Amino acid sequence: MSSPKRRIEKDVMELMMSDHDVTLIDDSIQRFFVIFRGPPDTPYEGGTWKVRVELPDQYPIKSPSIGFTNKIFHPNIDEGSGSVCLDVINQTWSPMFGLLNIFENFLPHLLRYANPSDPLNTDASNLMTKDESKYTETVKRYVKQYATNVSLDDDEEDDADGVDEEDDELSDVGSLSSDDDDEDDVPGNLDL
Repeated sequence: MSSPKRRIEKDVMELMMSDHDVTLIDDSIQRFFVIFRGPPDTPYEGGTWKVRVELPDQYPIKSPSIGFTNKIFHPNIDEGSGSVCLDVINQTWSPMFGLLNIFENFLPHLLRYANPSDPLNTDASNLMTKDESKYTETVKRYVKQYATNVSLDDDEEDDADGVDEEDDELSDVGSLSSDDDDEDDVPGNLDL
């Protein structure tokens, strides 16, 4: 067995034996979902996201591809695609890193310390920069709306379908107006 295949198996098994819920896609060890929970003491606490991971044949030399499948409001995560803008994965990846690093260090750090100056979601970035308390409130609303009761059994298609039906009730996200009469409104979809 080649060394990259052995490393893929080792890292995936390590992740599966950790506290993370992992489900292989089509029984491929290179494509799987991981349940990721929001870090404590952040607005993301209590949220659960299903993260899709794809390992290239050249892993660990080449970085994995990761993306959130359910919505998350964050300056460095594209709301539409779930793509993550994280230098350590996109530019400075090293074979020294493993899958556990992503879920136990890199993603929690990203959610704790967003970088609004390098946004994939400009609405989240602008709101974070201009009104941090409204940004925090919006994050918590997204967690409540899109990141509770998520499991590996949830079909990727079901996540998207359930969200679309509720869009009509959702309020405008990027607005910094004082029109906050209905505190229970949940921020709306951002078409990117």
